[in-house]
Amino acid sequence: MTFACLAAAFSPLGPLAERLLPQAFSADDGSHDAAHLIRVWKSARRIQAEEGGDPRRLAAAVLLHDCVAVEKNSPLRAEASRLAAEKAAGLLAAEGWGKEDVAAVAHAILTHSFSANLAPQTLEAKILQDADRLDAIGMIGAARCFYIAGRMGSGLYDPLDPLGENRPLDDKAFAIDHFEVKLFKLAEGFQTAAGARMAGERTERLRAIRAMLLDEI
Repeated sequence: MTFACLAAAFSPLGPLAERLLPQAFSADDGSHDAAHLIRVWKSARRIQAEEGGDPRRLAAAVLLHDCVAVEKNSPLRAEASRLAAEKAAGLLAAEGWGKEDVAAVAHAILTHSFSANLAPQTLEAKILQDADRLDAIGMIGAARCFYIAGRMGSGLYDPLDPLGENRPLDDKAFAIDHFEVKLFKLAEGFQTAAGARMAGERTERLRAIRAMLLDEI
């Protein structure tokens, strides 16, 4: 699939997307690929329709928020959003964007990451953070969790104690532990009313998915 085809999913900012997509994601990570960017854009647009915000800045932030690939188990993981923000700033400056717009997009990218633990200060930054976190919960969130566990060499669950009732939770060892360690908690930290509502719905789906998994084991 060509970048031009993928860019159509970012309407009405397709031309911008076509120029940025070649620098936007790693080709070998199916949890942070073009499909992820498209899903985050769709969620961001839904939130923006209720909350407002600058669509051009938001599109650039969505497109470039993962433009530097850092594995989940890398010691540089907490630096990923800073590295992405710096790269995005250079790409947008080369596009001819003004300093204020570049800074706004860089801030959104810098603060979107859970690992960075920085509070977003602008509406576009809040929308990006919410839209990206929505992709970590619900059916897609569960699929990405198990996919990443496979990349990291983790097991699905502890066969003797799947819920960790008599052991410390360890989401590096068992994918299902990540639900309790992080995913179920994400809905508490959403920045916008629209995002929080969507997060509540997806968290219920995530709980149903865990319940179905437990029923089968």
